Amino acid sequence: MKTITRWDPYSTFNALRDQVNHLFEDAAFRGSHTESGLTAWAPAVDIYENGNELVVKADVPEIDQKDLDIRVENNLLTIRGERKFEKNISEENYLRVERAYGSFSRSFTLPNTVNTEGISAQYANGVLTLHLPKREEAKPKQIQVKVTSNNH
Repeated sequence: MKTITRWDPYSTFNALRDQVNHLFEDAAFRGSHTESGLTAWAPAVDIYENGNELVVKADVPEIDQKDLDIRVENNLLTIRGERKFEKNISEENYLRVERAYGSFSRSFTLPNTVNTEGISAQYANGVLTLHLPKREEAKPKQIQVKVTSNNH
């Protein structure tokens, strides 16, 4: 005896969607690979406003300060750097390599309110911190309202 089963066209597409999502999740987790087989990477960055300045914090552990390059051109802040693979350990001795190595570049468009001449940078404990002061005309100002009496 044959059983009649209702065909659901969406079930095929749902299964396909799940497979595609799984592929993208795996690719995002693994990162992209460079020619050397190492994972390409970019540091995590936080940007926030702190009174009269913007603050940019980038996680760049195990990067020598001399391997960091910070530039501002046409209101575009670019942070470049390189985390170098440890040369004192031969590749054959590695059982697993999950940390990413290689060059990175991150760019951010700055608002016109930033005074690019006053930008400063500090590097401590693997965190790069940039302080981007606001232009004087962009800082909040309090305006006193004068009350005048109109006695007629």
